[in-house]
Amino acid sequence: MTVVVRPIEAGDRADWERLFGEYGVFYKTAFTPEILERVWSHLQTEGSGLDALVAELDGSLVGIAMYRSHPDSFTGYIDWYLDDLYTAPEARGHGVATALIEEITRLARATAPLGTLRWITADDNERAQRVYDRLATKTNYLTYEVRL
Repeated sequence: MTVVVRPIEAGDRADWERLFGEYGVFYKTAFTPEILERVWSHLQTEGSGLDALVAELDGSLVGIAMYRSHPDSFTGYIDWYLDDLYTAPEARGHGVATALIEEITRLARATAPLGTLRWITADDNERAQRVYDRLATKTNYLTYEVRL
């Protein structure tokens, strides 16, 4: 089984909605049709600040990764942030998440070689953390948020 990673395309919408919806369920979040429309619109608009890759396994879309880049105030370089990463349950264990992260890392290094790629995950998402521990350095930062 070969994982193929590529940029998201307009024809991927139905599969993206299915996978993004499953991702929301995993994190106990329901995405309304309005939210799905707004996010999809950003993904399809050049320069919106949000980009995505998809992963195919044997011709089926089984993974998504949404990311963005931004200036870093500590270094002045461009950092990248992996907002969302999801692999369909039936495709887990086949290297889908690894392939998506490695491709974002490759893109980031090609355009911002002195920056950093960062992401967060739930503290109880142990399966994902086993993958992340192989690919990145775990930091000691906590995340806080204010809902606007």
